[in-house]
Amino acid sequence: MQTLFHTLGLKSEIMKAIEALGFEEPSPIQKQAIPALMSGADIVAQAPTGTGKTAAFAIPIMELIDPAKRVVQALVLAPTRELAVQVAEASHSIGRNCRVNVLPVYGGQAYEHQLRGLRAGAHLVVGTPGRVMDHIRRGTLQLDTVRIVVLDEADEMLDMGFIDDIQLILDQTPKGRQMALFSATIPPRIQTLARRYMNNPQTISLAHEAKEVPLTHQVYYETQPRGKRDALTNILDMQEPHSAIIFCRTRSEAADLASTLQARGYGADAIHGDMSQAQRERVLGKFRANKVSLLVATDVAARGLDIPDVTHVINYDIPDDADAYVHRIGRTGRMGRKGEAITLVTPRELRLLRLIEKDIHKKLKPLQLPTQEDVAARRTKAFMESLRETLRAGAGQPYGLVAAELAEEFSAMQIAAGAIQLAFEATGGPVLPTGPVSDGRITQADTTRLVLDAGRRRGVRPGDIVKSIAGDAGIPGSDIGNIDVQAEATFIDVRNSVASKILELAAVVTLRDGDANLSLARQKSTDSPTGQQPKPKSAGKPRPRDNERGRPARFAGPKGKR
Repeated sequence: MQTLFHTLGLKSEIMKAIEALGFEEPSPIQKQAIPALMSGADIVAQAPTGTGKTAAFAIPIMELIDPAKRVVQALVLAPTRELAVQVAEASHSIGRNCRVNVLPVYGGQAYEHQLRGLRAGAHLVVGTPGRVMDHIRRGTLQLDTVRIVVLDEADEMLDMGFIDDIQLILDQTPKGRQMALFSATIPPRIQTLARRYMNNPQTISLAHEAKEVPLTHQVYYETQPRGKRDALTNILDMQEPHSAIIFCRTRSEAADLASTLQARGYGADAIHGDMSQAQRERVLGKFRANKVSLLVATDVAARGLDIPDVTHVINYDIPDDADAYVHRIGRTGRMGRKGEAITLVTPRELRLLRLIEKDIHKKLKPLQLPTQEDVAARRTKAFMESLRETLRAGAGQPYGLVAAELAEEFSAMQIAAGAIQLAFEATGGPVLPTGPVSDGRITQADTTRLVLDAGRRRGVRPGDIVKSIAGDAGIPGSDIGNIDVQAEATFIDVRNSVASKILELAAVVTLRDGDANLSLARQKSTDSPTGQQPKPKSAGKPRPRDNERGRPARFAGPKGKR
């Protein structure tokens, strides 16, 4: 019997947050770590990035913290500021209903912001060892009220030379506090640290019994998190799968991705744990009948599916472990057929991929992401092959009189080129380049920035925007580039060639709670008296996202400011 979150005895406030995040079932590390930490035990857990380890310690922390006491009760140390921010965001999302203040503390950020958060009464501090030590030396961070300490990515922190800082920090915490250590590997130095600072820790290690799927061709593409959807659509255009299951980690991600694919013209539907049995059967019926070719699913929803002719399995979100990976890709390559298993991997997930490869005793083949030009070239080649077959079969003979009449005015080359152009336009085929070939990606120089007067506070989602704009303006979703959803506004990059068409035909975007207006974003010359364009909050380096969800967090500070 599978362990579900509701069997862990969690507070109702935490359960509501978990349901809102779309988590359906604890990952293997969560199943073992959460009960152990909630019982008060110290643990040493061998778990890499991507296995759900953040929630494995954040959930027990939220259970432990007393929000009425405005003091630091929990401390999480992370090796990098990026990871510290991700952990803080994930922890905030889990504890959002518990009135718990979460504060990230890391180098490179102004001290004043962190000092405000500490004075406001942060309950959980997530920081890098160096900046935490700085606050201890300044007397701005007191750890004598800490009830639990977590070392995240402990092996990386030791490799980066933080051992002295970590020991000094741990020496500042109470002797009876609880401690958890999460690490991808457990070298002797980790064991020594555990013996010195932990009380009879429980050891948690994920064991795998992996099996190879010999008829499945397994590859992976490396992509940035913000480019995953464009990467997926290019892969789909290149592969043109007859039937594919696309796996997502959460049900909310599955629903959003299916909506985006539908808006971009793909036959897709979602199946996840929020659906009734009747809804599930309806979606599966369409998939089995080839009325939709793409089934976007979570692991829980995909259990028990019996679909023998799946040609592709695509891991949009990399699975948590080798067992889940093998279970997923085993849905293709059945009954002697060959299958394709494709995994999208972000740079931070490469380490998890290597562990999966080690467990399945197989190296996945890395491939270069296809561009729009690659897709156009493949479609052109397929069209030429189809045309050759038609000519060899003599199927074009009834149209000879039409060709003969046109030949009195045009050359054979002109007639053929015109006919091919009409065929491409009628079938939505590729538009062949007339100049130098680019890489097919929408670059900043190719785009016009539009602004929508609605954002996160009105529940704006990228998939809704793509669906509305593409449908009203009659353009393909690939003409829409980066979508930056902020609190009160949303910035949308579109190809220069379609910007005026969008503003003419899709200036009013339909949202779930009403309409919003789309307009041209302000340019540098008109933004300010100095002619300089103010940067949006998310300008510059993209904010890191936790791999278990994608929402930004609000941190501790005066009046809830970030």
